[in-house]
Amino acid sequence: MKSFLCLAGFLAASSPHAATYDLLLRNGRVADGSGNPAFFADVAVKDGRIAAIGRLAGDAKRTVDCKGHIIAPGFVDVHTHAEGIEDLPLAENFVRMGVTTLVLGNCGGSRLDLGAYFKELEATNISANVCSLIGHNTVRSDGMGGSFMRPPTADELAKMKSLVEKAMKDGAVGLSTGLIYLPGSFAKTDEIVALARIAATHDGIYSSHMRHEDTRIQSALEELFTIAREAGIRANISHIKLSGKSAWGRAAEVLASIERARAAGLDITQDQYLYPASSTSISTVIPAEFREGGTKEFAGRLADPVKKSEMVAAMKKSMLARGQDSYDYVAIASYRRNPNLNGLRVPDAAKKQRGSDSLDDQIELILDIQNHGGCSCVFYSMNEQDLQKYLAHPNTMFASDSGVRKFGEGVPHPRGYGNNARVLGRYVRELKQLTPEDAVRRMSSLPATTFRLKDRGFIREGAWADLVVFNPATVTDNATFDAPHAYATGFKLVTVNGVPVVEDDKHTRARPGKCLRHGAGQ
Repeated sequence: MKSFLCLAGFLAASSPHAATYDLLLRNGRVADGSGNPAFFADVAVKDGRIAAIGRLAGDAKRTVDCKGHIIAPGFVDVHTHAEGIEDLPLAENFVRMGVTTLVLGNCGGSRLDLGAYFKELEATNISANVCSLIGHNTVRSDGMGGSFMRPPTADELAKMKSLVEKAMKDGAVGLSTGLIYLPGSFAKTDEIVALARIAATHDGIYSSHMRHEDTRIQSALEELFTIAREAGIRANISHIKLSGKSAWGRAAEVLASIERARAAGLDITQDQYLYPASSTSISTVIPAEFREGGTKEFAGRLADPVKKSEMVAAMKKSMLARGQDSYDYVAIASYRRNPNLNGLRVPDAAKKQRGSDSLDDQIELILDIQNHGGCSCVFYSMNEQDLQKYLAHPNTMFASDSGVRKFGEGVPHPRGYGNNARVLGRYVRELKQLTPEDAVRRMSSLPATTFRLKDRGFIREGAWADLVVFNPATVTDNATFDAPHAYATGFKLVTVNGVPVVEDDKHTRARPGKCLRHGAGQ
């Protein structure tokens, strides 16, 4: 009966009396998100959804010839820090590389009142769809009243649970942690399990920037597996990597651990960005115990010669454990207090600022920057061979770990402009490490299914018409570490809910994005 209905639908769509479509994509090769071989077909859109697929007759308000192009589901970026999208609602750096849905709230940081935030975004109007995790660091800060190196009291934990419960009811897709950031780094495993259980009752996911990504990664994995098992929750490893030279070469070991966990009944996935460098706050090179309590307490420790000496010694020990003898692997990306340092490696910045690039002067610069509000940095601490091993795993999704970019501001990581295009250009076309169909699957149906985004991630009748039309022969990431402000190219068309937001590598200025509330039909 199902086959008969599908045939009937195809014949109806092919008849001379077919209904008028809003948009008709003709002559393209459809990679439908399943990973199956692409096929030649037309794709029709009506009222924001995919109306028909096949050799279609009938008219449309607009027809686009997609010959020589691949038609794919819109890409879902499961790891963004795009909370500033209300200020940059076009989200141009994302949609111009085919991203139609952004997952916010990663690494433990989110808006606390997601219900109010979704309403704010809906009033603003945005170009891409958004959904959000609820951040553990945000919840812990509110529930405990600060950044404290202790477990929560019973009352504090109860408040934290209620905050997670409210967020899940407001439509959060799950709970995130950032266990290298304050105050999450002070949390014990049982605290996270208690909160993850709340998310699990709503079929949410647990997504974690794990406690360690260096030589201690196995202990961090075991903690994530424990949380997934004891909370009964699906878990995703955020931006999987091996950070620091002393950790390189262990990707196969990490993947084997994940596969053992999956064989034991845990639902574990991972995401990555396609660059051998990370980006985060400069604060992460300062051990968390010295940052406990906030900026005032940190300034007090710097003013105490004994405590400052302990801090410097701990920083040197941590750096050496990474297999480094300098902070030359750290480049300043955006320092508002002194933009003249943007783009410089820490030794060069120390030389410019302090007249010396000695290790002690590098550390003095880092401490001074942190004491004056901190900055974001790019960390050249990863290995291409490890990256490619993670890329080869079928459960690895591709995510940028980027915010919404203001064009020309700072020297940020290029992943925010090029990550998805880099998958298609470098790793599919040039290195042939993925087929186009599998690359599309990793950026569409796999993340949509993993994060429970209903009617997204596939090209099929009735699904929302988030679509990407790209040229496999020319799609390119143009952003580099030295010149990151460059949009991706090779995208003929990108639609969000059936509305074109990119045409021939230009933003249309349309803002048809929706807030995708988990469990609300989306």
